Amino acid sequence: MAEINSEPAEQSIYNRINVLKAFDETKSGVKGLVDSGLSKIPTIFINEEYMLERNNNIHNQKSGSSTNNGGIPIIDLTGVDNDPNLRREIVKKVGEACEKWGFFQIINHGIPVTTLDEMMDGIRRFHEQDKEAKKEFYSRDITRKVYYNSNFDLYLAEATNWRDSLNCVMAPRGPLPQQLPAICRDIFIEYSNKVMKLGHTLLEFFSEALGLNRSYLEDIGCGEGLFMIGNYYPPCPEPDLTLGISSHTDCGFFTILLQDQIGGLQVRHQNQWLDVNFIHGALIVNLADMMQLISNDKFISVHHRVLTNTKGPRVSAASFFRTHLPPENASRLYGPIKELISQENPPLYRELLLKTSCQSSTPKGLIVKLFNTLSYELLMNLIELFSSLFLSFVEFYVLKL
Repeated sequence: MAEINSEPAEQSIYNRINVLKAFDETKSGVKGLVDSGLSKIPTIFINEEYMLERNNNIHNQKSGSSTNNGGIPIIDLTGVDNDPNLRREIVKKVGEACEKWGFFQIINHGIPVTTLDEMMDGIRRFHEQDKEAKKEFYSRDITRKVYYNSNFDLYLAEATNWRDSLNCVMAPRGPLPQQLPAICRDIFIEYSNKVMKLGHTLLEFFSEALGLNRSYLEDIGCGEGLFMIGNYYPPCPEPDLTLGISSHTDCGFFTILLQDQIGGLQVRHQNQWLDVNFIHGALIVNLADMMQLISNDKFISVHHRVLTNTKGPRVSAASFFRTHLPPENASRLYGPIKELISQENPPLYRELLLKTSCQSSTPKGLIVKLFNTLSYELLMNLIELFSSLFLSFVEFYVLKL
């Protein structure tokens, strides 16, 4: 008979929070653990759901990944500004990718490969510098323009991810240059300017693919906010037990991702996890929850995750196009675009407060699907109540330490 764990649930939660707090207070992240020479991952990183999935795949003899990019669309933007016919063809391809995949890669997008490579190097330099230099930026204060930590949801997630992150709010009001780490300052500024311009081009493609005026999505504010994360995934001694990033969808409107050759990114498509293989010079584009909402499900936001491995480190730069909630935008409402609504295509979502759209603790779909029996205001109040209760519960145990 299997041994029954008699440890009270309350004590188990207390012990986990104790371990999380100790890890957080090192201010050295996952890389600090790896540098200490550990051969087994701490319990807080063990992802039971992922382990169960792997065991099921082994039992059913499934690999769970693809060797040919899984069919994820790769779109060449060469000549898009010079040939109207070519532009229409590219817009059509973008629309199909947004409807069927929610993910695609772009090549010949206008950002030099040298800039992409230097961005990867800059992120690597930051995370691999002396830990005392990094501690200056370590914080869980999300009102800061620039901060570094490990796992933004450290005290809320069921399993801690094997990842450290440098977070920067680059628009609409970015940091002063001196607020960025000197070791990667210049490339963060250069890359963010270039990726912002590319983002505006993609918004034009999205608008045209939806049958709207070219500037429509730009005009309603979908491209005014840019939040950049420089992710660092150290080599993991037990990659079968944990994830770099757990399965999730992005909030906001869309994301432009730059990844290195280590790989590990997977996208969920037709109930399968497919690898998004590395293409040197390519950028990955994925739609986020607010784009699915305003397009009334014409475009889709899909789950994706990052695997760990014994190689590495893996480095990536994620650029999230989402308004980062300055006070004047907190009460802005977004709902299905009226031009896309008709008697045959009724709205599937209610209007959503912008400040609610990126609450990471709120499950996708729960806050935005149209409930006929529950008012939007009541639904939001219930979500806020449960979130507050859970946070209070966590804080109670942290304060007991």
